[in-house]
Amino acid sequence: MRRVLVIGSGGSGKTTVAKEIAAKTGLPLIHLDQLFWHPGWVSTPDAEWDRVTDELIARDSWVMDGNYGRTLPKRVAAADTVVFLDLPRVVCTWRIFKRRFSHFGKTRPDVAPGCPEHLSWEFVHWVWTYPSRRRPGILRQLEALSRDKRVFVLKNSSEVSRFLANL
Repeated sequence: MRRVLVIGSGGSGKTTVAKEIAAKTGLPLIHLDQLFWHPGWVSTPDAEWDRVTDELIARDSWVMDGNYGRTLPKRVAAADTVVFLDLPRVVCTWRIFKRRFSHFGKTRPDVAPGCPEHLSWEFVHWVWTYPSRRRPGILRQLEALSRDKRVFVLKNSSEVSRFLANL
């Protein structure tokens, strides 16, 4: 494992899992949310994001967490290991509400400075519809990968804990 991509719905635990993988393996950690967002939750323009993403995946080793569907295919292709946190929508939705209240008005360490925690109905809708709208395409991408890549589809907290314990 030298290039590990951690993906999943909002609230699935991507940041937590990526931090744990990086701590156990010594691989450098990349939180895409820290790079994509600018103060005031301003997004990076597509052309610039493509450049940033290309530079990141060219590195020799990394643990990278984040979705960003438009650039997902090239990040999946560059990874040697993909961890898909495929947790139930109820769990993910509960976690985003919990995160909102525990970090209210503060900027989380995995997000860019100047982006205090907030929760929009658009994001809640994105998380709630993730299993029907995003999950099928991700699973198709993962199924199409060559056999030399390691893919872990973790469906609950117990599977996540076992995966991390066995690193």
